[in-house]
Amino acid sequence: MRKTTISIATVWLMSCCLTWGSLLTTEVNAQTLWDGWDYKYDREITPWSELVGDLPAYPMDRNLIPLDIDAVSPHRYFIDALSVSSGKDGVIRYTLVIKAAGGATNVSFEGIRCDSAEQKYYAIGRSSDRGWTKARNPQWREFSARQGGAHHAELYKNYFCKIKTAEPADRIVRALRTGIERSPVLD
Repeated sequence: MRKTTISIATVWLMSCCLTWGSLLTTEVNAQTLWDGWDYKYDREITPWSELVGDLPAYPMDRNLIPLDIDAVSPHRYFIDALSVSSGKDGVIRYTLVIKAAGGATNVSFEGIRCDSAEQKYYAIGRSSDRGWTKARNPQWREFSARQGGAHHAELYKNYFCKIKTAEPADRIVRALRTGIERSPVLD
């Protein structure tokens, strides 16, 4: 009777060892199979690369869309509808026209990077010959409404980037034309 008990216990112990061994081997194989599967998608590992593009045509008044900024400013802001583009690099490029209260007009070709909420000047417009001067040492920089970047914050938050993702250019232009609903200010 005792031999049978030992044999059953031995068989049971061996089957447990084999089962655990095969599970561990399967787990190791599965781990090897899945190692690095997200490597290409990890932004910390894969560096971001900016696309290089051409400068747009100098803006014409008939293509300017007024930008409704929820900030107190004596200036008027416009986006050139024909210059808006949404790059595969997650950057929205556009021409901004600022008409100052004193009569001056500033024109710049810029980009807003959606994943990092940064802005960059690519070129400054010359009204004399309706051409462009490339920006000196263009760098990505953070913007905020408090530091005079209310128009950049407005574009980023309400028109260009939804959940840090670049919107398609046609959708941006449509949203700029229709504007956004603002909640009434309560006294």
